[in-house]
Amino acid sequence: MEIRDTIGLLLGLLLIATLINPLARHIRLPFAALLVLVGYVGAEIFTGLGMDTGLRAPLFGDLVFYVFLPILVFEAGYHIDLPQLLRNLPIVLIFALLLMPLSTLAVGALIYYGIGHNAGFPWVAGLLCGALLASTDPGAIAEPLRHLGVPERLLVLLEGESLFNDATTVVLFSLILALALSPDTAVSTADLFSRFAWLFVAGAVLGLAVGALTALLMRLVGDPVVQAGISLIGAYAAYIVADHWLSASAVTAVLFCAVLLGQIDRRSRNGPDFVNQLWYFLAYLGNALLFLLMGMTITMAMFTERWLAMLIGIGAVLLIRALVVYGLLGMHAVAATRFGGNPVPSGHRSILLWGGLRGAVTLALALSLPVEIPYWWTIQSIAFGVVLFGLFGQAPLALWGLTRKI
Repeated sequence: MEIRDTIGLLLGLLLIATLINPLARHIRLPFAALLVLVGYVGAEIFTGLGMDTGLRAPLFGDLVFYVFLPILVFEAGYHIDLPQLLRNLPIVLIFALLLMPLSTLAVGALIYYGIGHNAGFPWVAGLLCGALLASTDPGAIAEPLRHLGVPERLLVLLEGESLFNDATTVVLFSLILALALSPDTAVSTADLFSRFAWLFVAGAVLGLAVGALTALLMRLVGDPVVQAGISLIGAYAAYIVADHWLSASAVTAVLFCAVLLGQIDRRSRNGPDFVNQLWYFLAYLGNALLFLLMGMTITMAMFTERWLAMLIGIGAVLLIRALVVYGLLGMHAVAATRFGGNPVPSGHRSILLWGGLRGAVTLALALSLPVEIPYWWTIQSIAFGVVLFGLFGQAPLALWGLTRKI
């Protein structure tokens, strides 16, 4: 099948999903869930007619890392409410930088021991699975939560955690994947920590530098279309320079570039502009195509052969999420009350628990897994199962419960 046919198939499915999006809103189903359904049904019909979808595993890695991730990370960083984020930065950083690696280890251990098959699913497979499941994505419920009028602080906690999780998740995932691809290479814990620190810090510094330069160039240009183009070039420049020349975290570079540029841009403008609209559109398109691709790559064999692994993954993620949310925020509330701080209300904890969905980054990393590692399909199946549970279970239940309270 030629590339034009694959593009035509994707655009056709995207059109169908967009046209029936009002139905998803009516039944309180996230748009991403609808995209997965349309992608799956469309691919089944296509292959049932004896036609090839044109999707090939070797294409996914480059497509995900060099097309989707820069767009999704930049848009999230560009539109974050920075003053509100800074007010809640200690909690966000504890979630994203301290507890995320611990969650990776805990989820990975639960999945590893739950599967209990060291020959086919070794320790490094559990850690790899734990890493890609560490990223949270509240996108499926963020907009409905805004419509329901939840406090801005709650949204910033969800989105801020997701923002920094994206960067740390990709860094951790890349380190563990390197170990999986070179199992005979001896690496100490100190080496891993120093490598992690270099990837994150170097990426952050580069991102801030590229963001400042991009903001300067945008100020020198008055044309909004050219400004939008410069912002797009800046995002991809930060990503490529970090990835290829600096050997730093490309996602971290894009994130810090976007946060700085978004803050500078908002101070110099009033109201929505072309740059904002461009990034909203690109993120919408990137998310939509990513979830369509997920639907198109789902097979029934995942559910018939890997259903137990999926259930173990879902249970592990929910258990660790509950311990992290209620344990951390409970201790924070005690400390804040004692020392005159601003604790997170107890009513927000259930939303933070159920709002910790797995989405675009988890999906992107799962689709990028190299087929050279023998357990790639098991990990991808677990990731798909957790994402699907979030879309069809967590998100509707969270919104339904919140609506009843309101």
